[in-house]
Amino acid sequence: MAEKVVIDPFTRIEGHLRIEMETEGKQIKKAWSVSTQFRGIETIVQNRDPRDVWAFVQRICGVCTSVHAIASISAVEDAIGSNPPENARLIRSLVLGSQEIQDHVIHFYHLHALDFVNVVNAAKADPQKTLEFAHSIGSKWRGNNLKRFTEVRDTVKQILESGQLSIFTGGYWDHPDYRLPPEADLMCVAHYLDALEFQRSMIRICTVFGGKNPHPNFLVGGMACSIDPNSSESINQVQMDQIKTWIDEIIEFVNDCYYPDVLAIAGVYKDYFDIGATHPNYLAVGLAGSIFSGDPNKSRISSAHTAIKPGVILGGDITKVHPFDPHKIEEYISSAWYEYSVGDDKPLTPDKGETTVKYTGPQPPFEWLGDNDKYTWSKAPRYDGKPMQVGPIARMILAYAQGYEPVKQILDQAMATLGITPAQLNSTMGRTFARAAEATVSAQLMLDDYNQLVDNIKGGQIDVFDASKWEPSSWPAECQGYGFVEVSRGNLSHWVSIKNSKVERYQAVVPTTWLAGGRDANGVTGPYEESLMGTGTHPLLNPKEPLEPMRTIHSYDPCMSCGVHILDPDGNLVGEAMTS
Repeated sequence: MAEKVVIDPFTRIEGHLRIEMETEGKQIKKAWSVSTQFRGIETIVQNRDPRDVWAFVQRICGVCTSVHAIASISAVEDAIGSNPPENARLIRSLVLGSQEIQDHVIHFYHLHALDFVNVVNAAKADPQKTLEFAHSIGSKWRGNNLKRFTEVRDTVKQILESGQLSIFTGGYWDHPDYRLPPEADLMCVAHYLDALEFQRSMIRICTVFGGKNPHPNFLVGGMACSIDPNSSESINQVQMDQIKTWIDEIIEFVNDCYYPDVLAIAGVYKDYFDIGATHPNYLAVGLAGSIFSGDPNKSRISSAHTAIKPGVILGGDITKVHPFDPHKIEEYISSAWYEYSVGDDKPLTPDKGETTVKYTGPQPPFEWLGDNDKYTWSKAPRYDGKPMQVGPIARMILAYAQGYEPVKQILDQAMATLGITPAQLNSTMGRTFARAAEATVSAQLMLDDYNQLVDNIKGGQIDVFDASKWEPSSWPAECQGYGFVEVSRGNLSHWVSIKNSKVERYQAVVPTTWLAGGRDANGVTGPYEESLMGTGTHPLLNPKEPLEPMRTIHSYDPCMSCGVHILDPDGNLVGEAMTS
């Protein structure tokens, strides 16, 4: 007899997610991915000045801020025909790179690693053996020393003796499937704390170029910052030297700490390369950090991030990369609490997308939503009618299929070490590993972008803004545009229609929508759902401690928006919708 299991709230993610499952014999047979909040940003920006929209849409999230701003200005620039200077593009790329790698580091250490690392067990570790273990896995991190490991071990002991686990409260520390030896647990807890310090430092790159963080400043037609090597009020040599120091620290942490840790954990939990597979379809328009204003196949922008071509892989066949067509993207609302003017069983392309709320669910708190046709606030994007994986795993697979050497080298080496095949990367551990592998590649690309920007400045090229399309009088009376950006969690696109200098229609197709969306009109599951129920064998040993499905869903790094704020035209707070 099927047993119903609900995880709500799903913790250690951004925003609010509910997972419902039916299990039999300690295995998951059915699953439903439920986004439990309404976003509605697309409706908020209607009838606004397109040059201001980036400031609204980057509030979709309090973490993934810059990515939405850059996607928005890219879409608007495509619509009005603006062509930013190269320096502006490089600065945007550096901002994206710093946020991408920060997200990867936070995802692993602070959101996902505790699915595999037992904090309580670290109190039993021998600090000297911990140091030896770190050396054995190839970790060259400068934080690996006897004094540091002893301090962290003693701190964990003190926390346990106090009876207050603080940020580690609520963990399933008695779960039988924690496998790391105490020394590995201690090393990872120490690196968890080091990563807190590291991610705070590296995001300063966004602050220098954007003026603040979160929610840095951007500008349609370029960047809001100015460059003048001789001025203390602009981006100058002192700031550029500091940014170089931070990039060097990024490369060091990623290569010496983050990647070896993930590789070591992947070796211990190797069976998770055979757990959590979802639809073997992959979509990406370039490497992480790729920014396209308009069709990625025809873009005016070329950079190191566009070293791989936009493409799609279907059915897991990495011998054939299909061309990417942005007009094959559609969104279904068959399982979502919206309505379409064309009918709820028909999809709409984002350029014609609608965000019309029609809630038909029960009054919260929910008991069970899986029996309803509509059960989520997330639309269900499809490419040519098929659900797609986006994110680091998609970019790594596409880069590997296209023979991009930096990716091919790191994947071939890791697969040989772990004894796995490319097909096994479609898994819980594969997605986790792909993030760390991508971070090593992206860190080097950041250095390349930085060096190009420095060369431009040395050559006297300091422009960061093109004003030729700033005034609405230079725009067509009606125009449409879209922007594609490859961000930490996957493929992000924003779509805008402008009429009489105002936004007429706006849609954002975000990575988590691609992955967390529910069933479409044909009953085909979304990637989250499929990864839990696709084989019918995904483990769930104890419904009261659902560690195994948490591992799989965390591997996607879910990012739901955190709350909905409703404003009247004068900007006064009318109400606030929150979930708990």
